Amino acid sequence: MEPTFSIAEISKRTSLSYDTIRYYEKIGLLPPVKRKENGQKEYDKLHLDRFIFITHLKRTNMPLKEIEKYMTLASARNYESCYSVLHEHKLKIESQMAEMNATLEMMNYKLDHFKDLMKRSGLGGD
Repeated sequence: MEPTFSIAEISKRTSLSYDTIRYYEKIGLLPPVKRKENGQKEYDKLHLDRFIFITHLKRTNMPLKEIEKYMTLASARNYESCYSVLHEHKLKIESQMAEMNATLEMMNYKLDHFKDLMKRSGLGGD
C-alpha cells in the first residue's frame, strides 16, 4: 500500500505553510485529494512529488500563473506544450545563472583586489 501523508507531514517535508498547501490545492495545482473517514485530507506520493516540483519552480522565479498553465497542460497530457513551457523557463534560468556567474566573477575580482591592498598596507589579507 502506498504511503499517505497528512497536511502536517507535507508541510514538514516541503517547508510549505498549511495555507500555501491549501491554496495550491484550491487553484488546481494538484490532483484531487482523498479524505479519511474522519474528514482529514490524505495526500499521497504523487501529491508530495507535485509539491516538491512546484517548490523548485517557485524557487527559480516561475510565476504561479505559469505553473498553473503547466499543470493544466500536464493534466491534459499535452506533452508538447509542457515541454515548451519547461524549456522556455529553463532558458530563463540559464540566462539568470550566466548573469549570476558574471556577478560572482566580479565579486571575486574585487575581493582579491582588496586582499592585495590590505597585504600591501600591512593589514593582513591572508
